[in-house]
Amino acid sequence: PQASSEVQEEPLSTYFEDKVPIPESDNECFSFRKLWAFTGPGFLMSIAYLDPGNIESDLQSGATSDFKLLWVLLYATIIGLLLQRLAARLGVVTGMDLAEICNRQYPTVPRMILWLMIELAIIGSDMQEVIGCAIAFNLLSVGRIPLWGGVLITIADTFVFLFLDKYGLRKLELFFGFLITVMAISFGYEYGLVKPDQGEVLKGMFLPYCPNCGPVQLEQAVGIVGAVIMPHNIYLHSALVKSREVDRKNKKEIKEANKYFFIESSIALLVSFVINLFVVAVFAQAFYNKNNMEVNAVCNATGSPHTDLFPLNNGTLEVDIYKGGVVLGCFFGPAALYIWAIGILAAGQSSTMTGTYSGQFVMEGFLNLKWSRFRRVLLTRSIAIVPTFLVAISKDVQHLTGLNDILNVVQSILLPFALIPILAFTSLTSIMNDFANGNLCFSQIKSQILFLVILLVCAINLYFVVVYVTALNSVWLYVIATLVSVVYLCFVIYLVSCYKLFERTMCCYLSEQSLLHISQTQKVSF
Repeated sequence: PQASSEVQEEPLSTYFEDKVPIPESDNECFSFRKLWAFTGPGFLMSIAYLDPGNIESDLQSGATSDFKLLWVLLYATIIGLLLQRLAARLGVVTGMDLAEICNRQYPTVPRMILWLMIELAIIGSDMQEVIGCAIAFNLLSVGRIPLWGGVLITIADTFVFLFLDKYGLRKLELFFGFLITVMAISFGYEYGLVKPDQGEVLKGMFLPYCPNCGPVQLEQAVGIVGAVIMPHNIYLHSALVKSREVDRKNKKEIKEANKYFFIESSIALLVSFVINLFVVAVFAQAFYNKNNMEVNAVCNATGSPHTDLFPLNNGTLEVDIYKGGVVLGCFFGPAALYIWAIGILAAGQSSTMTGTYSGQFVMEGFLNLKWSRFRRVLLTRSIAIVPTFLVAISKDVQHLTGLNDILNVVQSILLPFALIPILAFTSLTSIMNDFANGNLCFSQIKSQILFLVILLVCAINLYFVVVYVTALNSVWLYVIATLVSVVYLCFVIYLVSCYKLFERTMCCYLSEQSLLHISQTQKVSF
């Protein structure tokens, strides 16, 4: 009872000071008014599918693989939707986010390791987002704003935008909707300008085949998965859905909330998929198989100040979000470059804000922080911004190619640390009651599917670790990579074994106080 009082006096969340009420409706099957009331968390979640890291992965996929990897993007988005559905269900049913559940279920040491892994994922994602904003400022200012200057501007305006929720949660969600609209218009403009072959687009989407593909395309495919399915986004979505008023004692209301959140998430991820499709198709149609000599000649003929980005050789064109904007400007005019930069700025700014929210929810949930709002925002911002600023100082805007690929692979490597907990906890009737995945008759099948999915992800991750390390030709790096890989696999196996232990003992690792606190304040039956 004492713990319950503390939670009521000092709520952990910085996002839900006022919850959105759900209107009554005579139509029990479907109500647009209710859908509108539940609309918001899914679109904030979908921002992570549209960050600069995703955009760069998209354009590189098109430039290096033509339309051949569109099906990977489609399937990754569908898998992402299923995982986000689990995250939303966990938040709706329990009234707690994934980080809070992990805090109560895992012992101290594994919990801290898990928190550090997710923080690493947030830092990697934030680096892509902030650098994307900085590149957009550089393009819009015709190089007058350096990379580090753009990082400082992004830090400042992110702090300003983060306090928009003080004017109302719905206004904040509408602001994110505006930024998504800006992205759709910007990248849709490029799509209409380039006019990709629609037959090739459909073939690439629905034919899961990649003829004449090699290691480059395979690396790009894994990068797409790492860019789309981000570990911290699962933690974020489980927290965002807590912003709606749902009576967790009423099974009908929980079921209704799950339904509308799933519909909203499906619409949001459909929008994000279409925007990503625009980018892939533009670069596949316009720049696939282009070489540096061709691009240099076109940029030189149009008087572009960035001609020196493309050496006079027959090497295949390599693009990132900076060079991508430059080549669009060379081939399709200055308007294409500036509209591209506006789209990147909207993507970077919105994803930076949601990344900061992710950092707050993860830190509050895992560490049970009870700090003031400003201190929490400052701490979570600083953790992600410091390494980003160091990168911005040490590199100029023209020498960031390859960083995005590495960060996307890092996201893929860290994916099991979100995948295993969300699959485990949403499968436990001790946590989810009647809303657990499947039923007890199929628990063995669920365990086998979970094991196979995790095994596949780990195998792909270890393959790329081997590829990257062997390319460095260092015995010490071989030894370090081997040790890290062994530790990585051991921790993954530990998390899987914990799931099986949770399933057998029904809420293992819960202290008596935590059990009392959850059962009385969150109305979850264990």
